[in-house]
Amino acid sequence: MTKTLSNTSRLTARVAALWRKRWVRLGAAALTIPMVGLCFAATYYWVSFGHLIDARLHGERDRVLPRIFARPLELRRGQSLTDRQLVDRLNDLGYAQRGRVEKPGEFAIGNGAVAILPRVTSYKGQIVRVVFQRAAAPDSNKPARRPGAATPAGRIERLELGAHPSERVTLEAPVLTALTSGEREKRRQVALSVIPERMVHAVLAIEDRRFYEHPGIDPIRMIGALIQNARGNRAYTAGASTITQQLVRNVFLPSFAGMTLRMAREKTIRRKLLEQWASIVLDHRASKDEILEMYLNDIPLGQRGSFAISGVPEASRLFFGKDVSNLSLAEAATIAGVIQSPSALSPFNNADRCRERRNVVLQAMVDSGYITQDVADRAAREPLTVVQRALEAEAPYFVDLVGQTLTDEYPGLTTTTNQEVDVYTTLDLHLQRLAQDAVRDGLTHVDELLSRRRRRGKAEAALIAVDPRTGEILALVGGRSYNQSQYDRAIVSRRQPGSVFKPFVYLTAFEQAADTGRTDVTPASIVNDSPETFEFDDQVWTPENYQNEYEGPITFRRALAHSRNLATIHVAQAAGYDHVAALWKQLGVGNAPKPYPSIALGVFEATPIEIATAYTIFPNLGTVRPLKHILDITSGGKNVTKRKSTPTRRIARPATTFLVTNMLRGVINEGTGAGARSAGFTLDAAGKTGTTNDLRDAWFVGFTPELLTVVWVGFDDNQPVGLSGAQAALPIWTQFMMRALAGRASVPFDPPEGVSFVDIDPDTGKLALPRCPRVLREAFLAGTEPVQACDLHRNGPAGQVGPVGTVGPAGPIR
Repeated sequence: MTKTLSNTSRLTARVAALWRKRWVRLGAAALTIPMVGLCFAATYYWVSFGHLIDARLHGERDRVLPRIFARPLELRRGQSLTDRQLVDRLNDLGYAQRGRVEKPGEFAIGNGAVAILPRVTSYKGQIVRVVFQRAAAPDSNKPARRPGAATPAGRIERLELGAHPSERVTLEAPVLTALTSGEREKRRQVALSVIPERMVHAVLAIEDRRFYEHPGIDPIRMIGALIQNARGNRAYTAGASTITQQLVRNVFLPSFAGMTLRMAREKTIRRKLLEQWASIVLDHRASKDEILEMYLNDIPLGQRGSFAISGVPEASRLFFGKDVSNLSLAEAATIAGVIQSPSALSPFNNADRCRERRNVVLQAMVDSGYITQDVADRAAREPLTVVQRALEAEAPYFVDLVGQTLTDEYPGLTTTTNQEVDVYTTLDLHLQRLAQDAVRDGLTHVDELLSRRRRRGKAEAALIAVDPRTGEILALVGGRSYNQSQYDRAIVSRRQPGSVFKPFVYLTAFEQAADTGRTDVTPASIVNDSPETFEFDDQVWTPENYQNEYEGPITFRRALAHSRNLATIHVAQAAGYDHVAALWKQLGVGNAPKPYPSIALGVFEATPIEIATAYTIFPNLGTVRPLKHILDITSGGKNVTKRKSTPTRRIARPATTFLVTNMLRGVINEGTGAGARSAGFTLDAAGKTGTTNDLRDAWFVGFTPELLTVVWVGFDDNQPVGLSGAQAALPIWTQFMMRALAGRASVPFDPPEGVSFVDIDPDTGKLALPRCPRVLREAFLAGTEPVQACDLHRNGPAGQVGPVGTVGPAGPIR
């Protein structure tokens, strides 16, 4: 005891003696001041980062990205849909593929059938079984289809709901995309529980094996990386940043005072120290699962078009066209591999490097014990197959239109992230995919035609399909590829409508005749289709027919069916150019044309969506139907939709409008649009081809009572495409309409009151006689029917009487 006290006393005396030395006190002070400063800085950043992380975590936990929905998915018997397309639609809905369905939101694939257990509660847990009719194999003995003709597609042969057959099944509305404020970005937020284990394991194996063990930073990995880098070994474990550090760098540091995203990614010691300290703070404030969920939803994974891809769920859509729950092992490893360098390892731009990196991830999963070597080897042998046009599948042109509307009419709505905002739109996602396929196939055909003519450049196209009864936009394609150009030609591209304007000339003529009580202006009236020079406003204009073909005296019907320029100008001249311009102005679309002779040929500008709006007048019997793309908007469960008080406007009489619609049926049955019939389109429809001066623009507008579709093809620089509407636009329209309306019965255009039908000779427009070789049932306003009999065939030999082109409400005549 005495000895211990003596030793303590001697030690104290030595320390006191040492402390009296000046250099010791200075040295202690030199060490104490930095330590105090370090402790102060650590405390400051702990508190600062703590407040920031708490606020951000609260925001991340509560954040609900505004979502844009398409209309509910409808399946019906006879619908043009393959099993592969149905699987794609179910991926859109977030359904998980299983060996057998057990829970709502699952589907299973069998032999020629798909079983679905819907989430829709009204089906009460009944399984929906979709049985497909396979497309017939091509017959080598039959001649090949002409270029641009629509090819047959698989169809739904049978629908079963539980044990009973069903004609129609409606599933949920698919999410088109989630809206993010600020930069153009694509992301889908999902819970960690939704992300499959193979995806989580792939990320952990390659990015952070000890994620669940370290405190936010991994000292062991840091030392290992230093050693490997010193040796020049760049294996997959060479990186030192943990998942927590990557999340801090990309999400939390840019929110810190004075920090930007660029500064948060700078390679400086100060930034790295801040990142490591913030990672420790984050690991202390949030659970490991919360950190991993945020990471998987936020990690940058490259670029598609003008959009940044954020998060694994969105990458699974844009890489493979799948819901994240349906990713295969190889696909999960591919996404995990891209994380290291999204640009250099992009599966779209660097497929070989991406495949090599995928295989590295698979081996890392073996080393981590997640999979066996045999499973990894099988996955490594799989080809790297990505969906090049997956971004197009999300209807980006349409989404841009919706986003612009929300910005203009609902300012601030989508930037409020603490309330759930859902936007329900008119888009039919199945029709949208059919429209994209038709545009792609049609432009491939146009490319071939231009190549044969040694034309340079790639033509563009636009398609817009609407329900003419409601004005709802069902499909919208704004160009060849959204990745290459975000310019929406369907909405903003102003081009000359050309001959698609001609129906409004004839409508004006019938309206003027009805106003003045004339009875000699009918679809059977004769107009002169001969060359003429027109003088107006100190100008001289000598228009020509397409290919300089002239027919002399022809009926109004034939002039419209075969798009005769001179005949139509003469009709406009008789009706009054000012009246033609006034009718178009009443429609409220496009530029106001000047009342010159050239108005008859559509020499002014309009967009495809304006042409679609104008054409709703025909299936609606004289009433124009404004188009719409948003049905409802809810915020926090409350409907906040602004209902526009835009009433439908009566532009023309139902009877006169029907006369034009009935004439437009002749365009498809026997005129410039007859290629639709030869391609196999059989439903009752009306339409008009359009070709502008010097073949700059090619159009086709066609409709049934249920579906109206406008197609435009041309060059962005307004150079002549060199193709007519029948050559370039009609094949796109035909393919889309055939598949969109597959399985539907033909719906007739019902005549309104005041319309009568009379059998006429199509050449003379007069009452048909038994000796007339052809007979047409023509529509007339009551009281304007012809009274003179055909004198052309009065004394001629009797020929076999048969129908010509257009049919009446009861079908073909004799």
